[in-house]
Amino acid sequence: MMKRRAFLKSAAISSLFLSTQVFAAKDEKTPTFNLLGTDVSGKKVQLKDYAGKTVLVSFFTFDCPVCTNDLKLMREFYVGNSNKNFILLGVNIDKNKKELDEYNEVTTLAYPKAQRFPSVWRNDPAHKDNFGVIATTPTHFVLNKQHQLVFKREGAFRGEDWDNLWLSLS
Repeated sequence: MMKRRAFLKSAAISSLFLSTQVFAAKDEKTPTFNLLGTDVSGKKVQLKDYAGKTVLVSFFTFDCPVCTNDLKLMREFYVGNSNKNFILLGVNIDKNKKELDEYNEVTTLAYPKAQRFPSVWRNDPAHKDNFGVIATTPTHFVLNKQHQLVFKREGAFRGEDWDNLWLSLS
C-alpha cells in the first residue's frame, strides 16, 4: 500500500512537471513580462534585475484576508527557497499608498531583512508593467527564468500551485 501511494505521488508530480514544461516549450510566442516600480525605500525595482530567477509576482490589497494568508505562506516559501534562484515580488494595488507604507513599517520591524521581499505600489505614476487588468485579489503570476508565464492564479494559491511553483525551480 505504501509503495502504491509513493508511486502515485511520484506520477502526479511527474505529470505536473511535464505539463509545465510542455506549456513553456510549445508556446515560444509567450510574451516576456516587464515591471518597473519603486519600493518604499525609493529603490528602483525592475523585473529584469531578477533575470535567471523564477519569479512569483503577487498582486494584493491590505483589506483582503486571502491576500494576507497567501502572503504569509509565500513569505515562508520565499525564505526557504530564495537560495534556489527564486524571488517573490509583491505588487500592492490599493488606491492609497499609505497602506503599503504602514505594511512596510510593520514588516521592517517584524521580519529580519532576509525574510523581506520587494514590494511596489502599482498606482505610483512612475510604475509600469504589462500584467494587464487585475480584477481579483489576490492574483499571482509565476514566471519562468525568462520571465514568461508558467501559470496565473486568480484568488487563493492552491495546493497544485505550490507543486507547480516548486517544480518551476528545477
